Amino acid sequence: MFGLETVRIDRLGHRGDGIAETEGGPVFVARALPGERVEIERSGERGRLERVLEPSPDRVEAYCPAVGVCGGCATQELSQDVALAWKRALLIEAFAREGLDVGERVAPAVDAHGDGRRRATFHARFDASGALAVGFAEARSHAIAPIAACPLLAPGLARALDAARKIATTVASRRKPLDLIATATATGLDIDVRGLGPPPEAMRLALVGLAERLDLARLSIHGDVVVERRKPTLFIGRATVTPPPGGFLQATELGERTLAELAAAAVGKAKRVADLFCGVGAFALRLAEIAEVFAADAERPAVAALAAAANRAQGLKRVATEPRDLFRRPLTPLELSRFDAVVFDPPRAGAEAQTRALAASKVKTVVAVSCNAATLARDSAMLVAGGCRLVRVTPVDQFRHSAHVEAVAVFQRG
Repeated sequence: MFGLETVRIDRLGHRGDGIAETEGGPVFVARALPGERVEIERSGERGRLERVLEPSPDRVEAYCPAVGVCGGCATQELSQDVALAWKRALLIEAFAREGLDVGERVAPAVDAHGDGRRRATFHARFDASGALAVGFAEARSHAIAPIAACPLLAPGLARALDAARKIATTVASRRKPLDLIATATATGLDIDVRGLGPPPEAMRLALVGLAERLDLARLSIHGDVVVERRKPTLFIGRATVTPPPGGFLQATELGERTLAELAAAAVGKAKRVADLFCGVGAFALRLAEIAEVFAADAERPAVAALAAAANRAQGLKRVATEPRDLFRRPLTPLELSRFDAVVFDPPRAGAEAQTRALAASKVKTVVAVSCNAATLARDSAMLVAGGCRLVRVTPVDQFRHSAHVEAVAVFQRG
């Protein structure tokens, strides 16, 4: 510890911390904003904010009592307009590190928080006293923040934390930490428990009764359904989807719709479109309203849910699906030649192998969707090196008060 120190915050870092450049090197100060003069308690390269001496005009009052303790929010005290501009700048910087000067081709960031997050992962851990805590992790810690509710969650998750606590209390073991993935669906809460392992029959029966009392739509353990009282349903365009337990979804309904609309606008009048890393069909089921779609993903349950939804929906063009590991077996340039446009939305690691194949193909329109600016920039650089022209990048903010930003990058060939 170096005691109290007064510093001037120079800029906002990639994780949302204020950064002060000092003679002893940069100091990272959570909840401090650029331009502010602050008093901190310094420990190495980190400073704990003690007092704001000269506040930034961009500072707003935090509305969650857990701010500064819960690790979920990094920028709750930064005005939303400035936060959106910061996320746009993060994208521009990421592209610049890959040698791409995107400049004015990056559109203003779109606020897609909407009604809030429809998916939350709660952690269940025993603390040092032996008490079970359920909630979100504290900042830079595995300890659980004592929260009563989260204001960023959609109304459909209003009961989720209480349900997670009751489920964790029923099944928790001191030997194993648990994660409980709660999803708000049109028919109620869908909760998948991770970290438990196969439950004994008595515990399974107890969970069935608990799901009844909590009025859950579905309760599962590692994807194994314990009880399904109602099919959890999501509406994607004209289709109704029953997602697999714990399967990937975009963070907010508005975020998903915004990303899909940007992709559809980029695809334009394409007649044959591939949706790679398709999940349950956030893009494919909407694109099928205007084009024939081929959808592929390694997650077989997600692909099956997409196919079933497409078969039931009215007014869609043909949707063909294939369970396929696109990391190990990407579509080849020859296979890609069937399509006028390709949309791909890989996990945070990006899609290096599939991008190389796309760069070597003759596909006219490529739409890259990503929640990781670094891997999006890397994949974009490969597409540009392969002869694609970057038309525009649109940041989409469905992760309010975090350093995460989704983006849609559009490429044209010829």
